[in-house]
Amino acid sequence: MFVGAVFFPLLGASIAGFFGRWIGDKAAQMVSVICMVLAAICGLTAFFQVALGHAPQTVEILTFLDVGGFEVSWALRYDTLSAVMVGMVTLISTLIHIYSVGYMSHDPSRPRFFAYLSLFTFMMLMLVTADNLVQLFFGWEGVGLASYLLIGFWYEKESACAAAMKAFIVNRVGDFFFMLGLALTFWTFGSVEFGTIFGSIEQHRGDTIGGLPAYEVICVLLFLGACGKSAQLGLHTWLPDAMEGPTPVSALIHAATMVTAGVFLVARMSPVFEYAPTALAIVTVVGASTAIFAATIGCVQNDIKRIIAYSTCSQLGYMFFAAGVGAYQGAIFHLFTHAFFKALLFLGAGSVIHAMSDEQDIRKMGGIWKKIPVTYAVMWIGSLALAGVPFFAGYYSKDFVLEAAFASHSGVGMYAFVCGLAAAFLTAFYSWRLIILTFHGKPRADHHVMEHVHESPAVMLVPLLVLAAGAIGTGAYFAPEFVGHHWEQFWNGSIVNAPHNHIMHDAHEVPEWVPLAPTVVGLAGIGLAYLLYMLVPSVPGKLASTFSGVYRFLLNKWYFDELYDAIFVRPARALARVLWQTVDARMIDGVPNGAASLASDVAQGAVRIQTGRVANYAFVMIAGLAVFVSILVFGAAR
Repeated sequence: MFVGAVFFPLLGASIAGFFGRWIGDKAAQMVSVICMVLAAICGLTAFFQVALGHAPQTVEILTFLDVGGFEVSWALRYDTLSAVMVGMVTLISTLIHIYSVGYMSHDPSRPRFFAYLSLFTFMMLMLVTADNLVQLFFGWEGVGLASYLLIGFWYEKESACAAAMKAFIVNRVGDFFFMLGLALTFWTFGSVEFGTIFGSIEQHRGDTIGGLPAYEVICVLLFLGACGKSAQLGLHTWLPDAMEGPTPVSALIHAATMVTAGVFLVARMSPVFEYAPTALAIVTVVGASTAIFAATIGCVQNDIKRIIAYSTCSQLGYMFFAAGVGAYQGAIFHLFTHAFFKALLFLGAGSVIHAMSDEQDIRKMGGIWKKIPVTYAVMWIGSLALAGVPFFAGYYSKDFVLEAAFASHSGVGMYAFVCGLAAAFLTAFYSWRLIILTFHGKPRADHHVMEHVHESPAVMLVPLLVLAAGAIGTGAYFAPEFVGHHWEQFWNGSIVNAPHNHIMHDAHEVPEWVPLAPTVVGLAGIGLAYLLYMLVPSVPGKLASTFSGVYRFLLNKWYFDELYDAIFVRPARALARVLWQTVDARMIDGVPNGAASLASDVAQGAVRIQTGRVANYAFVMIAGLAVFVSILVFGAAR
C-alpha cells in the first residue's frame, strides 16, 4: 500500500511514455488513469491508517547512495505530515488525470501528456515521502524537470518554450540556495537523515557557520530554495507564465504539486526552524508581502488562468506567514483545503475555455452562465471557498492563519495580519470580478463563438463535482484534527512546536472580532465587485483612465519582468555577445583557424615552385650549389 501510492504513477508514466505509440492513445490514457486510481486508493488508505489511525512507519526500499562512508537510504517516511500530502496529491492528481481525458481528447500527443502528468505526480510523491534531504532533493528536482516538460508541452508555440525555460531557470536560482542549505545541514549535523537531524537539535543549537548561528543560516537558505518552488516575492515571475501549459497542468502545479513543495519543506524542517527566529521573521515578512503583492496584480489581469495563478501566489503567501509565526499546522491545513478549491477553479476555468473555443480573455466572454450551468455553479463554489466565505473550506483554514498571525503578538505577525486582511478583501474582489465578467452581462464574444458554447462532457464534470464537494466540506471536517484543540494527537510529532511556541493555543484565544474580520472584508470585496461590474460597469474603465499610472503598474505586474530584464537578461546577453565575438570567434576559433590558414598559404606558395620543368629544377640546383660554395668559401676566408 505505502509503496503503491508512490510507484503506481511511475508505472503509468513508464507505460504511457515508452509504449504509447504501440498501444495507442486510448490505451495510454487508460493505463495512466488506472494507475492513478490505484495510487489514490493506496494514498487515501495510508492517510486513514497513518494520520487518522496514528500509526506512522517507514518503508525501506534500498540504499540510495553509499560513497566513502556517506550512506543514504531510499525510504518512504509515512508520518502524519507525509500521509496528509500523499492522500491529497494522489486524490487531486487522479481527478486531474480523469478530467484530462476529456480536455485533451483532440490533442495528437496524448500519451506524452499523460506520461509527463504521471511523472510529475510520482516526483511530488517522492518529495513528500522522503526520509532524508537527499531523497527530498531528488523529488524537488524531479518536479522542476516535469514542470518544464509540461509547461512547454505545446513546444510548437514560442511562448510555451519561453515559459518553460523561464520556470526552469528561475527555479535553478532557488535550488542553488537549497543545495547550500542541504550541504550546511550535513556539515552541522553530520547527516541528512531526518531522524538523526531532529534527534540532535539540542546538541547543535550553539553551532555557528561563519560566525552566524548555524540554524539561522540553514533555515534562511532552505527558505530561499522554497521561494523558488513556491513562487514567493522575487522568485515568483515564472508562475504566471506557466499558464502556457494545458489547463490540467496548471491545476496540478498550483493545487497539489510543485508550488506546495516549499511550504512542505518548511513544515518538515519545523524542528530546526523553531530555533531560528530571524529566519522565521523573514519567512513571515516575505509571505505576507507576497500575499498582498499578488492580490493587487490579480485585480487587473484579464486572462482567466492568470487571475487564478496570481491567486495561488497570494494564497501561498498565507501559508508561509502562517509557518513564519510558528503555526506550521495552519500552513498545511490551508495548503490542504486550498488544493481542492484551487484545482476546482483551474479545472472550472478549463471548462470555460473549452466552452469558449479556447478563448481565455474574460473581456471577450460574458452572458454564458445559462449555457454552462454546472461549470458556473462549481466556479461559484471555488470562489466562495477562496474568498473564505462561511462555511466553505477556505473559511476555516484562512481564518486560522490570520488568527495565528494576530496571536503571535509580534511586529512581523501584525504586519502579516494586516497584509492578510487586505489580501482577503482583494481576493474576494478579483474572484467576483472574474465570475461577473466571465458569466454575466451581455455576450462580448464573437457571434460564431457564442453559437458553439456548450457544457463540458461528463468525464470533465465529474472531477469538478468531486472537487466542489471537497471545497465545501474539507474545512469543517478536518479543522478539529488539523488545528483544533487535539492537534498534537493528530500530527503525532510530525510537526514540532518548541516549548517556547504557544501559537497553537494562543490562536484560539484571540478577541472575538479577529475571526469575524476576514469574513467582513471578504463580503466587502464581493460587494465592491458586484457594484462596479454589475450595477455600474462603466466605472472600472473610468477608474483605469483616471489612475492610469497605477493601473499600468499593476497590469505590468509591478514591472518585475522588466526590472529583471534590465538587471540580469540584457547584461547576460551583452556578456555572451562579447564572449562570442572576442573569446570564441577570435581566440578559441581564431588561433587554430589562423594556424590552419598559415599552413594553407605556405602550401600554396610551395605549390608554385613545382613547375615540372627540368631546366627550372637544374637552375635551382646550380643556384643552390653556388650559394652553398660561396658560404663555404666566405667561412674559410674568415
